[in-house]
Amino acid sequence: MSKNVYQHRIDLKKVRINNSSRDDFRSQLESMEYRGYEVEDIANGNKIVITKPGGKSIYGKPKKEDFLVFIFTPTTSTLWQITHKQILQDIEEKATFDKVKTIKLINFLEKVYCGEDPEDFIKEIQGLVFECGESTETLVKVYKWIWGQEDVNYPEGEGREMSWKIISALRINLLDD
Repeated sequence: MSKNVYQHRIDLKKVRINNSSRDDFRSQLESMEYRGYEVEDIANGNKIVITKPGGKSIYGKPKKEDFLVFIFTPTTSTLWQITHKQILQDIEEKATFDKVKTIKLINFLEKVYCGEDPEDFIKEIQGLVFECGESTETLVKVYKWIWGQEDVNYPEGEGREMSWKIISALRINLLDD
């Protein structure tokens, strides 16, 4: 899988924002100052970080509260701007090895999609281990922030539903097999 990785020093401020309802989470994200933030720790030493502003424009109009979501590897000072396509490919690859475990992963994603915070069921998340791709913890925690980003960018539109529909359809296909 091709990764869009950048190597650069980054000044991060550690912040903890629990996942919550879509509107509450979006409101907290919109009130953040412009800068880099370390928002999640991953057991393998990596971090989920966001940088605000993100530079997105929709229909030619800049989204001033947009931010970017990265997986940061402190040991190499690399920032990977993970994409929906990369995550979906990862989940699909996991499904080729173990459909039952992949459905559990999608169920964890659904909990986060619905507003639960990954830390509230972190032991379950960390207990779901795959032989390929990113860790379950990384995928679940990164989507918390990607969905927050989508809700900021599309507050009156679909927001997080855009990507959730695809993941949900994958679960339906796995259940039908």
